Amino acid sequence: MKEIKTKPIPCFKRWSRKGYAVFASLHRYVIIGVLAVSMSILLPPTLCAATFAADSLAVYREVEIEGVGVMGSKQNPTRSLVSQTVVFDRRSEAAAPLQTLESALRLSPSIDVRERGGKGVQADISIRGGSFDQTMVLLNGINFTDARTGHQTHSLPVDMEWVAGVELIDAVPGVGAYAGAVNIRTAPLAERYLRLEATGGAHGYAYGNLSGAVSGRGLTLFGAASYRRSDGYTHNTGFDNANAFVRLNYDSPRAGFFDFQAGWQRRAFGSNGFYSLQYPDQFEQTQTALGSLRWVRGWGPVRLNAAVSYRWNSDRYELIRGEPGRVPYNYHLTDNAGAELWADYASRAGVTSLGGDYTFHHIRSTVLGEPLPRPVGRYDHAKSRHIGNFWLRHGKRWRRFDVSGSVGASTTPYGTSVLWSLAGGYRPVEGLRLEIAAAQSMRLPTFTDLYYTAANYIGNPDLKPERAVTYRFAADYSRERWNVSARLYYRDGHNLIDWVKPSPEADWESCQITSLDTYGAEGRAVYATEGFLRRLVFSYGYLTQSKHSEGISKYALDYMRHKAAVSAEVRFLRRFSFVLTGSVYDRAGSYADREGVMRDYRPYFLLDGRLAWEKGCCRLYVDATNLTDTEYFDFGGLRMPGTWISGGVVLTLGRR
Repeated sequence: MKEIKTKPIPCFKRWSRKGYAVFASLHRYVIIGVLAVSMSILLPPTLCAATFAADSLAVYREVEIEGVGVMGSKQNPTRSLVSQTVVFDRRSEAAAPLQTLESALRLSPSIDVRERGGKGVQADISIRGGSFDQTMVLLNGINFTDARTGHQTHSLPVDMEWVAGVELIDAVPGVGAYAGAVNIRTAPLAERYLRLEATGGAHGYAYGNLSGAVSGRGLTLFGAASYRRSDGYTHNTGFDNANAFVRLNYDSPRAGFFDFQAGWQRRAFGSNGFYSLQYPDQFEQTQTALGSLRWVRGWGPVRLNAAVSYRWNSDRYELIRGEPGRVPYNYHLTDNAGAELWADYASRAGVTSLGGDYTFHHIRSTVLGEPLPRPVGRYDHAKSRHIGNFWLRHGKRWRRFDVSGSVGASTTPYGTSVLWSLAGGYRPVEGLRLEIAAAQSMRLPTFTDLYYTAANYIGNPDLKPERAVTYRFAADYSRERWNVSARLYYRDGHNLIDWVKPSPEADWESCQITSLDTYGAEGRAVYATEGFLRRLVFSYGYLTQSKHSEGISKYALDYMRHKAAVSAEVRFLRRFSFVLTGSVYDRAGSYADREGVMRDYRPYFLLDGRLAWEKGCCRLYVDATNLTDTEYFDFGGLRMPGTWISGGVVLTLGRR
């Protein structure tokens, strides 16, 4: 899949008679950006000009530049001061063997994806040595992180085919993004089109996907639905998943820009050993419904940005599938509602931003929360909490330098905390940017951390928020066919929450690690060209941690120590493409196997490939994952699928 590319000379809606109009005289194709959700093509506060408020570009437009460099980056709706790290870009990775969002994130040196089962059935996403609960998940710039557990946070109603890009965002002020945030962006392939995909493969695998878009008069409507199922690759690993998603953008010269999105998801899956190796017949069924509306309006040097959002989750967990008489099922209903408002003011001194947000979390459950005096249906426990963030931010850019800083206050049930961030950038030569940044972050305990008590698990309602200061150095270089990036980081964490036990025979207890120091380095190089060889990607990440606490850790110290990946794309015989990706993983830590014996994680190698043929509106492909049939574990003792082959057809009508 590729983003739409239009050949007419770009016509910017409100850039006429401005300095930007010089691009039209170049008679070249100019790439400025893709406006998505609250994303805009405007420069971030540290890089803005005073006239930014009135500029806009239609959400579906994308045109390419040739021989002209335009410096800048997109407005970051999460208020981060530092540059984003691109994890996935549909335009350049359309041919890759990526069937799920997890398969795309797995190759990033910044992200640790630990799957349970195949094809993205259930997975935990961690950033740079953090835990899955320390990751904020955004959909088109809107925070949809689940307050109950990070196990379900990224279970969003979007498929890989609908995703235009994924970015990793550091230094997000406020509560939630302790280790960082992952922003998933959706966008249509074209102004008007209809796309149908059907796939089948081993283990009874089947996948169907229908999507399309229409646009006109400032309005863009994108809709999609899908169904995915499998019999499973071993006992009790079958699944049945459905997604539906719609996104509506409206750009009015007078009223402003409106961005609405809504989605629904249903997942049902066998969970053989997912949460305990001693129980092979676990089962889980979840549902998610979400929606948001964002509004952006500019008046001269002032721009106002407002949004409201809501996410509803339902979960039924069966320790022994189909036998509630032996072990009662766990039921959970979670509500996550939010609102945010901020204003930007641009002047010669830079850009100043003032804003705040509010989040409400509520859960009803059979096990999580505080006992209710009167049960509501099957739910006899409940808990709610309110969170507010307020911040002031300022940034200034010169010819080669830019600096920015923020300070804010976060109010939670645990009191009021002051959080800050600082960043500075330098461009010594064309194509090279250096950046240093430091930011303070915190995370509240999830409802599972606080209250989950069951066989072999003991919750702790006295947990306190986690806190950290992260320091980062970044270098990005782009020149002709090369794009190279490097990152160094150090995180000083305190009061980290983890499930720990004093001995292999003891129960897991939710407690706090006194401190955890995390050191890491990562790099990525991309070489793109024409002809037989189209693209080469190299990436490597290294991470180490030092803990100051006692006991056996379940999550905090099972980090990805080494990760390396190489991907190559070739084109041949005019219509054929072939992509091969090899990756090596070396995880620190140990686990108890089914017999209770402690074992260290072993390094493993994965090889995935896709062969495709395309002509006109038709595309045929064959995917093979784990070609070497490697036996590996993301979670100790939980075997992942071996070689899995599938094939499919894609029909796209109306795309230009």
